Amino acid sequence: MKKEQFDKLVEEALANIPKKYKKYLDNLAVIVEEKPSREIYERTGSSPLSIILGLYHGVPLKHRGPFYGNIPPDVILIFQRPIENLCFSEEDIRKKIREVVLHEIGHYFGLSEKELKEIEKVS
Repeated sequence: MKKEQFDKLVEEALANIPKKYKKYLDNLAVIVEEKPSREIYERTGSSPLSIILGLYHGVPLKHRGPFYGNIPPDVILIFQRPIENLCFSEEDIRKKIREVVLHEIGHYFGLSEKELKEIEKVS
């Protein structure tokens, strides 16, 4: 899939976030990259054989204090190739992007991997 088309699917996923959550998304950049860099594998302690679909980097909302401000935006990275490699169709890619975007936004709100996995079980 061309990057422009993939970017549009990410934008679509972001546009469809429920309003009650979207209003809290502030100072957040969402960036599509082809694949995780070596530095990302090192920073996360992951093996280069690991599959990383997305990554949140920043100060989670629930950990921000009254003096939080004047800092660069938090960043959510979405990795195109690993997502495409797991999917069989454009519709699968669309669903996986939505899942990854929501997962990383969960980290933005301060949810742990364990909490997100519990939510995903219920959904």
